[in-house]
Amino acid sequence: TSESFTWLSLPQEEPNPGDLIEIFRIGYQHWALYVGNGYVIHLAPPSEYAGAGSSSIMSVLSDRAVVKKDRLWDVAGGDRYRVNNKYDGRCSPLPVSKILMEAEFLVGQKMRYSVTSENCEHFVTKLRYGQPKCDQVRAVGIMGVGALVAVATFIGALLSDNKQEDE
Repeated sequence: TSESFTWLSLPQEEPNPGDLIEIFRIGYQHWALYVGNGYVIHLAPPSEYAGAGSSSIMSVLSDRAVVKKDRLWDVAGGDRYRVNNKYDGRCSPLPVSKILMEAEFLVGQKMRYSVTSENCEHFVTKLRYGQPKCDQVRAVGIMGVGALVAVATFIGALLSDNKQEDE
């Protein structure tokens, strides 16, 4: 394949505006669009907050999300990330100015969210290529998504029980 990506860790070359950033969470990847000066724009359900790391797995239970602009380091938290413009070999990216203009216009807007059809990867690929794409969902399949939802529900129940015990 002609995947175009770079592994990023502590201080390295800054991604280019319009690049897709893949952030490795436990059990899934969160996606963001690099807009320059250390910032990304991403689709984030209420439980997905900057620096959430693996706790953002609860986002699979949400049906609404907000377009946010945050510092890349804050969104990644302690998680590994990389530039991954993985569809460049199959799709032509839109002009960077158009990608950035649309992304900035959407900041602050509430949108529908679905882990299978309207997730953070669909959001950023639509900005970059003009069409939503998500290999992550195809690879996992509905059975895997169901299992992820079940695990998130279980974790949510545990966290809720622990919170009640603390009060």
